[in-house]
Amino acid sequence: MSLAQLGWSDHWHDQISEDEAGLLPARLTGIHRAHVRAITADGPGKFTLMPHETTGDLAVGDWVLIDPETDRVARRLDRRSCLQRGAAHDTGLRQLIAANIDTLFITTSCNADFNVARLERYLALAHDAGIAPVILLTKADLCDTPADYATQAQALGADLAVLTLDARTEDAVAQLAPWCGPGQSIALAGSSGVGKTTLVNALTGETGATQGIREDDARGRHTTTSRSLHLLPTGGVLIDTPGMRGLGVADVAAGIAATFPEITALIGQCKYRDCLHGIEPGCAVQAAVAAGEIDAARVERWRKLQVEDQVNQASIEKAQARIRKAQGGGKAAKRARARSTRE
Repeated sequence: MSLAQLGWSDHWHDQISEDEAGLLPARLTGIHRAHVRAITADGPGKFTLMPHETTGDLAVGDWVLIDPETDRVARRLDRRSCLQRGAAHDTGLRQLIAANIDTLFITTSCNADFNVARLERYLALAHDAGIAPVILLTKADLCDTPADYATQAQALGADLAVLTLDARTEDAVAQLAPWCGPGQSIALAGSSGVGKTTLVNALTGETGATQGIREDDARGRHTTTSRSLHLLPTGGVLIDTPGMRGLGVADVAAGIAATFPEITALIGQCKYRDCLHGIEPGCAVQAAVAAGEIDAARVERWRKLQVEDQVNQASIEKAQARIRKAQGGGKAAKRARARSTRE
């Protein structure tokens, strides 16, 4: 097993100090409550954490250093990218999806699962993390008009890669080959039942079980229940993720701007600096809508994402402030008790 096949590069090698020369680089393939699974140059293994450490700040795809004498994770190396979704408001923590990804395969199917607003959310998260997005339209063989879905997806970005495929054919593997080369790290995301497991089987040569589609809403059943990293025969890695019902955004303003470039390019041309791009006079965005240059529905989705991002970010900051205050109060109380004991 070559570390280069797993995606190892100078970005992580340069982080290792002289004191850590005896530690083993490993890439996380699975996160569990009390331990992790990872692959080193010697192969896969199960490893524990240092005392008082938790797996909460680790993600599948992370690079870590392993102490070979104790089989413990010594520390996590700084990430190159991290895909994560909106936080729980009570903790201020965002949910980690995958780390150190080059390409995100955003997977949806040519049926009732197709949802432009959800695709834009995935794009915003990918752009904010610096990950290249690719939209995969599956189940094209079961649809009479797959080109219509491709047209709608392509409208989300002039340079956006959009592929229509049948995940069960060898052609699908050939179509995805440009992103699955040696040392490349890709992640697969999308709703349940869109064919992600079928794609994993095709790309890896594995035989994971798949589930059928419910006839009432064209959605499939959950097959993948946890994130996992798979080796590709081409020399890269693939991270599979379970279907996600909610895809909240928080602190991804840059990603939203990159997802709607034709809109954000006009913001500075509005008459008022604090324009909300609704009914304000002199709004360049609404002028473009009136001229037929920008889709009004897309502007509304952009505004909705912006508001959600700002509200969630404010909630996160309040939650983090409460946590810091509570932790500070606990430390202050301990110091007071220590002083009273000494006195």
